[in-house]
Amino acid sequence: MGMCGGEEREREREREMEGWLYLIRSNRFGLQYSRKRYFLLQDNSLNCYKNVPTSTKQVDPVRSALIDSCIRVTDNGRESFHRHELFIFTLYNASNHSDQLKLGATSSEEAASWIRTLTEAALKECPVKGENVVACSRRRWQPFRLSGRKGRSPMHSVDWTSLSSIHTDPMASDVIAPSSWTIFGCKNGLRLFKESKDSDFCEKYWDGHPAIMAVGVVDATSEAIFRTVMSLGPSRSEWDFCFSHGNVIEHLDGHTDIIHKKLSCDWLPWGMGRRDLLLRRYWRREDDGTYVILYHSVFHQRCLPERGYIRACLKSGGYVISPVNQGKQSVVKHMLAIDWKFWKSYLFASSAKYITIRMLGRVAALRELFRANLGNYAGSDFSSGELTRAMRLPQIEQEIRAEVYFVEEASRSLALMKEQQKSPARSPVLGGSFIQLNDATDEFFDFPDESEYDHQEDASRTHSQDQRQPKMSTAAGFVRRLHDLAVQKRGYIDLQEGSVEDSVRCIYGATLQKDQSCTTTCSWATADPSTFLIRSETYLQDHHKIKANGTLMQMVAADWLKSDKREDDLGGRPGGIVQKYAAQGGSEFFFIVNIQVPGSTTYSLALYYMMNTPVENVPLLQSFIRGDDAYRNSRFKLIPYISKGSWIVKQSVGKKACLVGQALEINYFSGINYLELGVDIGSSTVARGVVSLVLGYLNNLVIEMAFLIQANAEEELPEFLLGTCRLNHLDASKAVSIW
Repeated sequence: MGMCGGEEREREREREMEGWLYLIRSNRFGLQYSRKRYFLLQDNSLNCYKNVPTSTKQVDPVRSALIDSCIRVTDNGRESFHRHELFIFTLYNASNHSDQLKLGATSSEEAASWIRTLTEAALKECPVKGENVVACSRRRWQPFRLSGRKGRSPMHSVDWTSLSSIHTDPMASDVIAPSSWTIFGCKNGLRLFKESKDSDFCEKYWDGHPAIMAVGVVDATSEAIFRTVMSLGPSRSEWDFCFSHGNVIEHLDGHTDIIHKKLSCDWLPWGMGRRDLLLRRYWRREDDGTYVILYHSVFHQRCLPERGYIRACLKSGGYVISPVNQGKQSVVKHMLAIDWKFWKSYLFASSAKYITIRMLGRVAALRELFRANLGNYAGSDFSSGELTRAMRLPQIEQEIRAEVYFVEEASRSLALMKEQQKSPARSPVLGGSFIQLNDATDEFFDFPDESEYDHQEDASRTHSQDQRQPKMSTAAGFVRRLHDLAVQKRGYIDLQEGSVEDSVRCIYGATLQKDQSCTTTCSWATADPSTFLIRSETYLQDHHKIKANGTLMQMVAADWLKSDKREDDLGGRPGGIVQKYAAQGGSEFFFIVNIQVPGSTTYSLALYYMMNTPVENVPLLQSFIRGDDAYRNSRFKLIPYISKGSWIVKQSVGKKACLVGQALEINYFSGINYLELGVDIGSSTVARGVVSLVLGYLNNLVIEMAFLIQANAEEELPEFLLGTCRLNHLDASKAVSIW
């Protein structure tokens, strides 16, 4: 008996994650509602209960799903359900995108913990390298199963903050780069910085309105500060002395919205007219617990300039909130580059800088707010309806019609329920997919018990956007944030737009010119490998990284294309550089990265790397080429770096290595002498939150990237770069058309 008890305690320790979540479902009319359920992830099995189970031996789950290498987890951001905000994430089957499960957590830290744990559980089931592994996309989806488990004690509440990755260095970098900021003063406990001039970028783009940043330490968690900064309700008046009134004009997705802010005139110089701002706001949470909030001015038909207000132009701005001291404190960076629209700007240059510095003083106000509240303050009005979607009249009419049908169907449903009660009860656990966790019968018949009402959220309805939205964490890296050259504007217009140029004849591998000096616009070159950090030979013991000293392959060509459809398998097209070498029968092998940005116009950035060494001489590369899609997705890594560009773009892209396949879909194409990776930016709707932001800055960016295969075993270390690239001032209008 004692041994059995020890085994039970051992199995207790094996459970990975548990807690209350909201199951988000849609009824037959496309209206979403939520159900509160208790979830337990154990032994790669995700179990769902109506109440906290005292023992899995005595209580069977309502549903159970197997988490394996076919599963992807996406971060959908925050949404409003019944005037309460939830942080949504979706599990979906990579081989069947309609097979998905949408869940909601009450805090961003809780959602991040679930996302991380579920992703790690899926990676545990990832096949090891080898030739005889069946690709995930081709194998049968695993059904729901119940695995026998020993009993366990009642679960307790979980401290989500302690589970988040707050012990890592904030915004850790895998790129060696000089700082783009220079300190010029200190005021009210805040260090003040100005953006340094890299190749006259600041003078060229900011038009005399320099980017200024304030940095301070706040005694609060990064999540609490994030909630406070995001709030546009009455609580903002407790710290934001610049703020008078604000509201959300349009909610684009869980990470992006259009907001309108009216500024108070009390803090402005005497005689200066009232100002307002119409901004596109994007936020995300990094894996280390850092929150990034980015703003820039836009135009929107629903919020035209008002009489009595002068609309200022925020060229770039935002917050970076990074946890320090075990998450008890946070470093807050607040940056602004703003044109205050003085009628004679050359007379008021010093005044504009003075006003911007005063506005940055809000960081000190945040610090004092949390100090006065002992670090426990959080804007109570954060979720008081500000996230409610702006519904167009046709949508409202459609919902009214749906309500009429709902009443008619309800009577039929009650009759059907009575008949079902007479029939034998079915097993609560069904074999199948995530769809069965969203069982259609629950739409009307899954009424909660009386004991459940205390925990139950009333069915709240929002217009369905039931689409798969792959995750946009740091795993997506540069690819997730390049630029949406065909962004769905949804009513707003960025203040920078590109022009269209006539098409020319396409020769694959020759549409983007090479210029190693980087003096020619819309060109490519190889980046310095020593700029990037890779895992050392002792990484598994000390997590030490070293400078890369070279690349395995040589970059030989690049394409910058546009089309009315996604262009796949460029390496297999006749007349291209890859097929020319294949016709010669040489030993050259090509590795192609094809970054695809779909939309009304699809853009493709294809990078061609070549090696003369036989693939068999590089075991890790050989395993990658011959491995299945799940193995490749768990290994293909990208290190991004914006060497020249604005602060807002640099914050968007970051400098951290990322596993692209864990965030975006990669389609693999192979031939006798090549392997092509088609990275589908369109597989992530959240990507539009940043990529459309970059559109207005694209011509002013120098983008550097490095590609590698992640080394996970001692015999695979140290890592090596497959190749690097440097893209100089890409121009959407110069993409070659292949209609």
